Amino acid sequence: MRLQPRYSWLPTPYRSVLLFCVWLLLNQSLAPFHLVAALILAVVIPWLSAKFRDPQPLIERPGLALRYILRVFLDIITANAQVAVLILGPTKKLKPAFVRVPLDLQHELPITILASTVSMTPGTVSADIYPTKEMLAEGDEVKQRWLLIHVLNLDDEAALIAEIKSRYEAPLKEIFQC
Repeated sequence: MRLQPRYSWLPTPYRSVLLFCVWLLLNQSLAPFHLVAALILAVVIPWLSAKFRDPQPLIERPGLALRYILRVFLDIITANAQVAVLILGPTKKLKPAFVRVPLDLQHELPITILASTVSMTPGTVSADIYPTKEMLAEGDEVKQRWLLIHVLNLDDEAALIAEIKSRYEAPLKEIFQC
């Protein structure tokens, strides 16, 4: 897993592409001036801001990242329907609970993406990631991290943990090669 950018002059290529496209969309023009301005901004802004960012793992498999985004999108649609059925049904059947999911991920970016994915999916919300860096004394090493999740309706804790780890965490490990 690499934490350093592939090219020192273009430390975050995906962000550069995004900046390039956003500049052109905001200006609604493909005039030569706007193309050159977009190119300059897409290279200079990430280059100047790179020293202010903590090193994060790079996306090593962008095709898998796209597949992950599509999977999450479909899961959000499915979970919306499931939550609607739960909410419209008798609320006495709901079994809300907190679940601790052990994390294999070590870097902040993939953990943040996992927590965000869980929170975007209706019926679940990420409550905490622990231990945090602030909880540890200087020099302590994290042996195990946990993602605390609140679930609207919990039937089987082990099945939920296994699903989160296989459906979301494993692809993130593969995308970031960590």
